[in-house]
Amino acid sequence: MKSTVVLIGIGEIGGIFAHGLLRLGYPIYPVTRASRPLEAALAVPEPELVLVATGESDLQPVLQDLPEVWRDRVALLQNELLPRDWQRHHISAPTVISVWFEKKPGKAPKVIIPSVIYGPHADLLAAALDKLHIPTRILADPAELLHQLVLKNVYILTTNIAGLVTAGTVSSLWLQHQSLARAVANEIIELQQRLTGVRFNHDALINGMIEAFEGDPEHQCTGRSAPARLQRALLQAEQLGLSTPKLKEIAAQSQGTT
Repeated sequence: MKSTVVLIGIGEIGGIFAHGLLRLGYPIYPVTRASRPLEAALAVPEPELVLVATGESDLQPVLQDLPEVWRDRVALLQNELLPRDWQRHHISAPTVISVWFEKKPGKAPKVIIPSVIYGPHADLLAAALDKLHIPTRILADPAELLHQLVLKNVYILTTNIAGLVTAGTVSSLWLQHQSLARAVANEIIELQQRLTGVRFNHDALINGMIEAFEGDPEHQCTGRSAPARLQRALLQAEQLGLSTPKLKEIAAQSQGTT
């Protein structure tokens, strides 16, 4: 029998990975909010992989409490993810996947563009998703991973934050409100640069965002997480001393309509 995969978080996205891994023959050990990680680590001290599939707001507490014996086997898939999120917990080389498919309850996964993966278990995650006909691409190095994480952040934050004003789809955002989308994207890129200490090519990131728009033109801009994403971005910018006039303008407009 193949080694067990520990799955922390069993929501819609976690369920997709569990399905693919089970098809590959890997037993799944689920860890829920009610579980005690140390007890789970006693039951599965040497898993093949520990896939953290919680939402981004739950990531830091999960990594804080992660048993030491699991820290060299971690895989992460959250949005708004950057290296500092795992490095602060002394996790040096996780497997990271930038998920570019959507999973709604009761519906099949909807692919936007191929998901990208980097790390020691990249082949395993790619094989699991391949079982479900979800395309992936394995990245060559950490620099490419950082670019892809920032690209996903630009896509998520731009569409969510601009969408608080425009609503609608990513296609309508770009076709009808391009100046707004660019203004938000540029402020988000500046924020990502401050958070990472790395300079990025704005045009390359915006072109990547457009490619994702074209992959699913009818994707809705906003969801329940949009207001929290805006407030998180504003707080980060304030802590870093970064000016974000467009984000502040949108926050003021959003408060005025509530």
